[in-house]
Amino acid sequence: MKELKGIHHVTAITSSAEKNYEFFTYVLGMRLVKKTVNQDDIQTYHLFFADDEGNPGTDMTFFDFPGIPKGEHGTNEISKTSFRVPSDAAIDYWVKRFDRLGVNHTGGKEQFGKKTLSFVDFDDQQYQLISDEGNVGVASGTPWKKGPIPLEYAITGLGPLFVRTAHFDYFKEMMEKVLLFKEVDKEGSLHLFEVGEGGNGAQVIVEPNTVLPSARQGFGTVHHAAFRLDDRKHLDAWDERLRSFGLQTSGFVDRYFFKSLYSRVAPQILFEFATDGPGFMGDEPYETLGEKLSLPPFLEPKREQIEKMVRHIDTVRSTKEFTKE
Repeated sequence: MKELKGIHHVTAITSSAEKNYEFFTYVLGMRLVKKTVNQDDIQTYHLFFADDEGNPGTDMTFFDFPGIPKGEHGTNEISKTSFRVPSDAAIDYWVKRFDRLGVNHTGGKEQFGKKTLSFVDFDDQQYQLISDEGNVGVASGTPWKKGPIPLEYAITGLGPLFVRTAHFDYFKEMMEKVLLFKEVDKEGSLHLFEVGEGGNGAQVIVEPNTVLPSARQGFGTVHHAAFRLDDRKHLDAWDERLRSFGLQTSGFVDRYFFKSLYSRVAPQILFEFATDGPGFMGDEPYETLGEKLSLPPFLEPKREQIEKMVRHIDTVRSTKEFTKE
């Protein structure tokens, strides 16, 4: 069975697509590579922030469901998303940047031998930066060339995914026997799993926790996380594999930008399995990526209706000059 290639993307929920765009663009310096809508709920924006070209393994995406309440962090959730930066020096840069911009953070800390920096956004969504210094494994992406962050310090992709679970033994069995991850380290209460080539782009950090109440999904929490697969053939093989273990799956779903499959592998933990292509460059030129509302072909006939439903957000950046500081 061909292994998963690493983390593909993480999808979370925001209270405000506008504030979310401002934070990821101007604070984190990630590129909005696609402004579209939730294909299952077309009144809801779906924003994709990634590296310079929207490469797989680099994108964090957001829904802004109208009227959804604030989520509550707890056990049984994908609790934190990591972003990769090139070096330990980059972590020091981000501490100073967050201090200057008033972003709440924990300061630099060591985790499994890597320098990290945890922080939150306006919704109390949990994130961390992780240094790629000395990292071996899945290659990272390319920082946003025209963004506000000096390229030697900029975010290049997704790092380890954090999961908190009250069912650790079951979750460990799922990770190892079904998803073919290997537990490679333990630090305090945290268990480090990796798959494929390994490294920061192919790791999941699991925290057993039976003390906290169960998390409740809402804005400020993660909706699901996705792992990378090569193509449709690879996807179908994994669908068959998941079903052979008695897991329910969504079956094949065409998301236009990639092909997908969903399965709830543990209580409240939704994983997606997504192909590397075709990607985000097919319907917009590189220079103006993410500046217009992009719709997959099956929604294009509803464009007029959708544009009336979702309020306008100005995401034009090609005419702006960012100062890198």
